Amino acid sequence: MAQPFPVQRTCPFAPPPEYERMREQAPLVKGTLSGKDVWLVTRHAEAKQVLAGSGISTNPATPGHPSAPPDDEQVTPEERAAREKFTAGHFIDLDPPEHGRFRRLLIPEFTVRRMKELRPGIQRLADELLDDMLAKGPDADLVEAYGLALPSLVICQLLGVPYADHELFQSRTRTMISSMDDPQVRMAAAMEIHDYLDALITSMAERPGDDLFGRLITGGALSHDELVGVAFLLLVAGHETTANMIPLSALTLLRHPEQLAALRADPSGWPAAVDELLRYLSIVDWVAFDRVSTEDQEIGGQQVRKGDGIYVLGASANHDERAFERPDAFDPGRGANHHVAFGYGVHQCLGQNLARAELEIALRTLFERVPGLRVTMSDEELPAKYDGAIFGLTAMPVTW
Repeated sequence: MAQPFPVQRTCPFAPPPEYERMREQAPLVKGTLSGKDVWLVTRHAEAKQVLAGSGISTNPATPGHPSAPPDDEQVTPEERAAREKFTAGHFIDLDPPEHGRFRRLLIPEFTVRRMKELRPGIQRLADELLDDMLAKGPDADLVEAYGLALPSLVICQLLGVPYADHELFQSRTRTMISSMDDPQVRMAAAMEIHDYLDALITSMAERPGDDLFGRLITGGALSHDELVGVAFLLLVAGHETTANMIPLSALTLLRHPEQLAALRADPSGWPAAVDELLRYLSIVDWVAFDRVSTEDQEIGGQQVRKGDGIYVLGASANHDERAFERPDAFDPGRGANHHVAFGYGVHQCLGQNLARAELEIALRTLFERVPGLRVTMSDEELPAKYDGAIFGLTAMPVTW
């Protein structure tokens, strides 16, 4: 029997319990999404095989893609033009070689060297936020005061987006990725962000600044619509995932006091701890891991036909016993940098170096400066995004 998909989590620290049964069943199992059959990739090796892209397309326009837009005969010319305008620059949905044109332009902005240059600024922002939180204390909502604020400040500075507008893109992004909202409501929220960025890029073009979009505008390699699309992807991805990871990671560490004490005693362990948190929590499970086979092929012993839709279950792959010893245990010393939390292959997350830097600085600074931090709710009481496409907490009341 096909597995209904997506499957909701029931615990803040674990993938859906169904994933373990599915992994034992097969590397690929049949699932159903909105009445359509899809393959669900459950194991680590096959996840990397699919994400590497041989005989696989990420483009929703490819026949059979699970995120394919409506059939063209059902779409008016005006709707088609609006869709093309909206998706211009969405390079994560493009296959090589088109995907490479965008990636080559953006890679210099996200290198390890560039992130090293940004670290002092991220550190300053983290300290300023904690100064404010501590001054207002001894109680706070860690999601609002720190988790949301820090990534928003960082991505706004990086892109040249006014931080005064952060509430607009934060609230619209939450609506856009909520599986509970009507598709038209989600699309309306996405269009609000798109229209905001359209106007912002137009304004930036008159006087480009010394920021990522100023440099892209000056370079002239992208059209206006492509610039807006790239801005949309980077703004949404650049704050939402890290904003969810910071509080949930803090909660995980508080629930593992021995590991936290070891990190406090030896801060050199933070980079490895961040990678283990990314693997262990896997908050981006299947989002952006939708694919379609472009040829008949065998994957994990299953015959996958041309036009078959595929979803890689990142949270399942990251808890695969074949790739990680005791995968359900949180072990910051395991060296889990072969996880697929950032994807794999040509579509591997462009901003992973930034995400790692933000998480390391945010968590280390939090626990250095607020040593008595504790959560004032039980894990069961904490409001979590069990219905969200990206997992996280909506609030985390703390005291110190």
